[in-house]
Amino acid sequence: MAFPRRTILMKTRDAFFAELLSLIETEKPDALVVGLPVDLDGTETLTTRQVRNFTDRLARRTPLPIYIMPEALSSLEAELDLRAAGRSAAASRSVLDQQAAVRILQSFLDQPETQRKLR
Repeated sequence: MAFPRRTILMKTRDAFFAELLSLIETEKPDALVVGLPVDLDGTETLTTRQVRNFTDRLARRTPLPIYIMPEALSSLEAELDLRAAGRSAAASRSVLDQQAAVRILQSFLDQPETQRKLR
């Protein structure tokens, strides 16, 4: 079961990776899952390329396997989850990314291992 973690804000690239690697060291995961933003038809965008660049940088900093998971509609689904839980749009803003990450990770965990894609 997937649970939300805090959002790490990008102040500088070095500070972001330091904070992320510290969290990884504390949590000791077996692998990492990164949401891959693609259009609904599966085509890649500029943001997709940026996420691929991020996963390349992350892979140079950690030996953990990094899986990619398409994240189409994860933010919309997260917003609907939060509304169903009785949270207003204003109250949901601060946790929307966390809930979207939960959605992405849960989709990954629900997927058969043979269908999981390494970066």
